[in-house]
This record gives sequence, structure tokens and C-alpha cells, in this order.
Amino acid sequence: MSSILNFPQVLLTDFFVGRDVGSMDGVTVVTPNRRLAATLKREFDRTRSAEVISAWDSADILPISTFIERFYEDALYSAQASHLPALLRPAQEQVLWEDAIARSDTGTVLLAVAEAARLAREAWQLAHAWRLTPQLANFPLNEDGKAFRDWSRYYEETTHRARQTDRARLCNLVAELCLRPEIKKPRRLICYGFDIITPQQASLLVKLEDAGCEVMLAQPQPQRSSQNPGSRRVQYDDAGEEIYHAAAWARARIEANGSARVGVVVPAFSEHRSTILRIFSSMMEPDIQRSLPGAAKRVLPFNASLGKTLASYPLINAAFLILELGKGEIGFERTSLLLRSPFLSGGETEMAQRARLDAQLRNRTEPTITLERLLALIEREHDGKSCPVLARVLIAYAEFRKVKLRGSQAPSALARVFSEVLRIMGFPGERALDSAEYQILKKWHEVLADFAALDGVMPNSSYGKALSRLRHMAAEVLFQPETPDVPIQILGVLEAAGMTFDHLWVMGLSDEAWPPQPRPNPFLPIELQQAAALPQGSAGASLALASRLTKAWFSAANEVILSHPRHGDGRDGRALAPSPLIADIAVCELELPDYANHRDLIHRAGRLERIKNDEAPAIDAGNGASGMANGGMAVIKDQAACAFRAFAIHRLGASGTKAPGIGLDAMQRGILVHHVLAQVWGQLKTKNALDAMSDDDLGAMLMQAAKDATAHIHRDRPTTLSGRFAVIEQRRLVRLAHEWLNEDKKRNDFAVIAIEDKRSIEIGGLELATRLDRVDELSDGRRIVIDYKTRAPSVSAMLGERPEEPQLPLYLITAEPAAVAVAFAQVKAGEMRFTALARDGDLLPGGKALGESRLADQHDSWEDLVAAWHADLARIAADFIGGNAKIDPKTYPHTCRYCDVRSVCRIYERAGKEFTEQEEEG
Repeated sequence: MSSILNFPQVLLTDFFVGRDVGSMDGVTVVTPNRRLAATLKREFDRTRSAEVISAWDSADILPISTFIERFYEDALYSAQASHLPALLRPAQEQVLWEDAIARSDTGTVLLAVAEAARLAREAWQLAHAWRLTPQLANFPLNEDGKAFRDWSRYYEETTHRARQTDRARLCNLVAELCLRPEIKKPRRLICYGFDIITPQQASLLVKLEDAGCEVMLAQPQPQRSSQNPGSRRVQYDDAGEEIYHAAAWARARIEANGSARVGVVVPAFSEHRSTILRIFSSMMEPDIQRSLPGAAKRVLPFNASLGKTLASYPLINAAFLILELGKGEIGFERTSLLLRSPFLSGGETEMAQRARLDAQLRNRTEPTITLERLLALIEREHDGKSCPVLARVLIAYAEFRKVKLRGSQAPSALARVFSEVLRIMGFPGERALDSAEYQILKKWHEVLADFAALDGVMPNSSYGKALSRLRHMAAEVLFQPETPDVPIQILGVLEAAGMTFDHLWVMGLSDEAWPPQPRPNPFLPIELQQAAALPQGSAGASLALASRLTKAWFSAANEVILSHPRHGDGRDGRALAPSPLIADIAVCELELPDYANHRDLIHRAGRLERIKNDEAPAIDAGNGASGMANGGMAVIKDQAACAFRAFAIHRLGASGTKAPGIGLDAMQRGILVHHVLAQVWGQLKTKNALDAMSDDDLGAMLMQAAKDATAHIHRDRPTTLSGRFAVIEQRRLVRLAHEWLNEDKKRNDFAVIAIEDKRSIEIGGLELATRLDRVDELSDGRRIVIDYKTRAPSVSAMLGERPEEPQLPLYLITAEPAAVAVAFAQVKAGEMRFTALARDGDLLPGGKALGESRLADQHDSWEDLVAAWHADLARIAADFIGGNAKIDPKTYPHTCRYCDVRSVCRIYERAGKEFTEQEEEG
């Protein structure tokens, strides 16, 4: 801290209490941060209101950075304006630093120019704030220091030519301006709550005093003596438990005294922000139903000082999703977020339709998508009539993109383009924004205005590069929407400086976190940072600052709680010791109320009621007609696997959503194989025709079938199956089909009498629509039901009371009762084979008769096996019709591993850890 002890020390309360209404005329109070300034203003107004004064002038209380900028702006609008340089905005500074780095020899080897520019800006600011610039000229520098020196020279020359300055040099400029008599200055300047005053700021204060301004220092009035032994130390197992108890303590204090001021200080606030806010929200408002859309929300009694980056708010993320869609290709998962966003036109009225559209598009699209391709897909879904508002705005967007999003433009022109794109898409949506969203939108407009101001420092740019720049700017802006005055303040250590409370809890004071690790700037010599005692420049300076802050906490409140975790986060759970700055304080236990969470509230409000929920209403057959179900053969397969799965999928219509993948998945490859073989056998008809065909003719037939198959898929996946990729896939299909036909040639004469044959079947009163892959008839009239598989299951999958693969037995007993064999035809390169159950051993190559197989002990004859199939499958169908919806996976957890409706039955909640562990092992 700079030595400025020659300034008079005062109590700020002397100016707040017991003075006349005009006591603050000409008095300006500056603070180290914005939050402290806002707190002092509220305290001043509260004091005046308590004195029963009907009206008073607002106190001039502001952060010192704002005071310096206001001083500059006052001079700018005076007679001296023509001599003053223009003040650069932070985004403009960033662009100039990036340009300086990019033009240098060292900049050509950097992978992250933007990050290097940010660190260089920080080094530039530190060098001016701590008066290191004169020493850098002659100091022996390392490679990083020399690079920074070269960048700084270019940056300084560039801004000098353009008559520009920045916030790092603004304090020096204002110090010179304040000596001019025509520049208005405050009568008295009070510096309140400063623990650190840089040499640059100290020089400004001296100049103000020389110019006739009375400069004073004020510190918070101690709530109690720093020697008071009332500070207590508590420890908890981990950070989560520590935060929970801090939240319970804060709630207990404001419940005991509604006017109490409660502070919670967190040294590593940015690391734990989301956890802290979640736990405090749950503690202050355990009924999470109030957080649901449409519910009346109350203002929670706490406020956090640290905001999030502007780009991380859902409203701004939606804006970037809209803008990215016009850039070119965009990941479908991001497009999916946009389709379901409430922040564009029709987002509320078409919410359900757009969710269904999103699920449908996932079956057809690629991992990346363009605006034009999205429009084409939407048009295919019911001609775009399911989401007319969405289709209309996307069409307008596509037309605007053709005209306005091409070529290079100035930043100001691109800012107008961004705004127009958002307007076309109906941003920010049709519903009224709440207070926080409105503030976020206002801040977005400010960032967009900052981008438009880049004209003077950035050349014309393409739409894509400009959008990247805008996103970078939004990611650098930390923003926290303003909230009403609340009793609990959650603060970082620097935001808490100068503030007083009735109750204060400081958490996270482990030996790893406090004192904080030094973070010297890599572009400034370590020796200079240590000599100047930069707060984060060395371990000694960090310890000194932490010691001063810790000492200040002891007198900042009537009750002070200091806490730390015993173990670190993560799996290692490393042991932690208390910070040496608080280790001498005895550990105690806090008695806190046991507050109920949301689950407890539900249990306390409910009555114990037992219901049987594993039986659904039976399907009404109606006048003897068969029950109908959607899903074909999958109904029986799912019912056999788990009754609830069949009920959820085929009666409730539940289904999972898939993530678009690169290339074709296993199902799509299987469909292509089915299509090729179906077309080939549709032309050949018999084995004799296959044997008689020449290799050239067969090759031509297979290639044409492969082209037709890929063309069918191409309509839905044009990017995946186009150009060379389509040719590669066609060759693969030809090789597979040719290898399989060689397997068919090993068989005795046969004719293919059914190919992809659609039939309606009935089993146990249940009517199903199905399709048979293939039925062969031998020369003696015996028939075989065949199903193609790229990986055939074992024959045991077709057996048992709950068969895993019931389709072939079901085909046989309902559509081909005279058939004497069922077989999976495995069409896999190098592993072509039949997996069959047959009455006779001469039906298929390498086959065995049922009586000669290991299944002979289970079934006396083929007819016995068919009868067992009929009984088992009819029972399964009857269970489905009767409403059996029991959660009963056949083989747990294997059956549940790839189930789409796990989130509906929630079996993992009952199974708990066992389910997770077995799933991971599989």
C-alpha cells in the first residue's frame, strides 16, 4: 500500500450523521470497487431517511475508476477538449494489442494471440499503476519481457499517432488536468475502504491536494475490537458441507433478525460460484416448484458479487446460436438448442411442435447442418406446416443471408447486420422478459455498441470473423443483474474490503487457498514485481495482503465465523490443514437448525398411500376384434424383455432421442444390406438363375442394387452418402452381397418366394403389422424363414419363456406355419453363415436337425418346439393386451443398458450404485 499517511484520517459517519442537508455539497467519496460504492449510497440514504428528512441531494459516491473517467469526461466537454486524446474502450485496446502482437516477429509463433494480448494489456496496466515503466527501459529482460517491450512500443506509437489513450494512462492524464484552474474539482475527496492504493493513484491524490482539493482517508468503523476473542473457527469434511452449513447459518441469522446484515466471503469464489448459488438457493427456497416456469417467484434474500460471463447467460447464448446459423455449418446439437429456445419468434406457441421436430430431425441429419439444409428438412416434415412461424423466420433469414452476409464489411455495418438478423428471428422472443433478462439484454446492446466502435482500430472483416470477435467480447464481460437490497451478501475477498456486517462468515480458509498463490504477470520481470510489492507479484506480497485482510475481518462484524474444509474436492480427497493465518483460533462446533430440503417437504406434506401401478388398462378388443398396437414385431420383443418397456414405447409413445453421428450407424448399414439383397433376389428368384448368371452380369446387378440403396439413404443423409463416400459404400455393399451369394450357392436348389413381404399377423388376440425379410422354398416344398443380420445372435436367443429374439418364431407360427426351419443369415465380411433351428439336417449348409442338436433334451420334436413357441408368444401378447406393465427386466442390468425409457421407469433410482457400476463394467 502506498504511503499516504500525511492525508487526514476521518470517520465517514461524520459526514452521514448529524449534519445539515447540504453537508455533502462538494464532497466526493471514492471507493475501491463498485459494490462498496453502492453499499455506501444505500447507507447514506438510509441515514437521511432515519433523520425524517423529506428530500436530500444524492451523495456523490463512486468507484475511483469511475471518478477518474468522469473527471476526463468533464474536461472533454470543456474548452480543453481539442487537446485531449480519445479514450479507447477495452475492446479497442484488445484489438490494438492483438495487432501489435500479430505484426511482430514473436507473434507469428504464438498459438493464442488473443490470450497473449490480454496478458500484455494486464502487464501494461500494472506497469503504469505501479510506476514500473521507467525501470523497464534499462532492466535486463528475458525473452517474454523483450517481446512485451517490442509490442508496447508499437502499441504506444500507434495510439500516439491516432491521439488515443487508454485506462492505464488515464490516471496520469487526469493528474495533469486537475492542476488547471478551469477544470472543476470536488471541494473535498474522501477515499474510503482502500487497502491498496497504487503509486499512480497516490500521485493523483497529491495533485488534487495541490490543486486545492481537500483529500481525506476513511476506513470502516470497527464493529468490535480486533482484539475481541469472539471470532470462531469451524471445520467441515469438504467444501460442499462447508457451504451447506454457511447457508444454514445465514438463514438462521436473518430469521432471528430480519434487518441483520450478513456477509459470506469466499476467497476462491469463481471456482465455487455455481455450487454456492445452488446450495444457498436450495436453503433459502427449498420448494423447487417455485422455480418452475409460470410459478410466482420471490426475491431470494442473498446476492452474489461475482457475475458470470455475458456469453454464458441463456438469452445471449441464444443470440449467438441465431447468428452462428448464418455463418455456415453449425453443430446440430447447437441447432437443437436453438430450435427449442424460447428466445426467438414462436418459441412459446410452437414449443411442443418444435420439440417433436427436433426429435424427428435427429434421425435424418448430420452432426453439422447449414441454414439451407435445416430449411429443407423442415419442409420435408409435413411441408413445414408443423412449425409455420419457425419456417417463416428461417426463410426470411436465408434470404437476408444471401444479400447481407457476404464479403467484408466495417464493424459498424456488421453490428447493424447482427441486429437485423436477430430482429428477423424474433429475438428475444414473444414472452415478456423478467428483470434479470431485461438487464442482460441491455448489457448485450452495450457490447454490440462497443463492437460497432471498432471501426477506428479494426479493418473490414467477414461475417464469420466478426462473429468470433463479438463472442470473444461477450465472453470477457462479467455481468451480474442488479437485485433489490437483500440482507445476505456473498462476496469475494476484494469486494468485501471496507464493508461491515452484523454477522460475517469467511469460508474456504485452508492452507492451499489462503494466502492465495501469487500470480505474477509473465511479461514483467519478477524482480520488479517483488520490489514494488505487487499484491500478486510474489509470495511475500500475497501473504502481506492476506494478513491485512484477515485482520480486517476480525473487526468487520459482531460475529465472525472462519471455516475451512478438512479434505479437498475430487476423488483423491487430499487432507487439508487450516490456513496458518487462522490456525491459532480454537475449533468449535456451531449449533444450527435442521432445515428441510425439497424432498423432506414433499414427505411431510404427503399421506402414505399404496397403489398398484404395474397394471395398465387392458387394450379394448371391442366386439371380438383383435387389439391393435403400434410397433410391429418390436411389441413382442419389448414385452418379453420388460413389460414396462413395451407399455411405455408402444402405448404411451415414449422414445429416446439420438445424437446425429458421423457417417452411417450400424442400423443404417444393415438397411443398405437388406435393400441390396432384396433387390437382387427380387430379380433372380431362384438358385438356378443365380448359378446361370455370369460374373460380369452379377457384378453389374449388384452395383445397380448398391446404387439404388445408397440413393435411398442419400435423400435423408445427402452429406454422408455423396461423392466418393457413396462410391466407397457401394463397393462395400457389392463385396458383401457377392460374398453372401457365394454362401447361397452352397445350398441345394431353392426358390425365394417372399422378399420384404408385408403381412398382418395375429397372436394371442394381438394384431401386428410385420415384414418378412425372406422365405425360401426348396424343390421338395419345404420352407425356411430367413432374417438378415449383420451380427446374428445365437439360437438360444429364440428360446425360452421370454425370448430375446422372438421375430423368427413369430413369423413361423403366424405367417408360415408349414415352415420347417428358421434362420438368421449373418451377412458379415469373412463370417458369412446361417444360425438356424431346423427340423431336418439337410436344409442349410452345416446344419443339424433339431433331434441331433443339444436342444433335443428340451424339445422332443420340431412340432413340440413350434407348440412351445406358440404358447410362449401368445402368453406374451396376452400380457401386453391385458395391461401388464411391470418393471421387470429379463436380465438386469443388461436389458436396461440400452433402453430408451430408463428415465421413465427410473429403475436406476432403485438399483442405485449397483446399476451404475455394472453398466460401467459392461
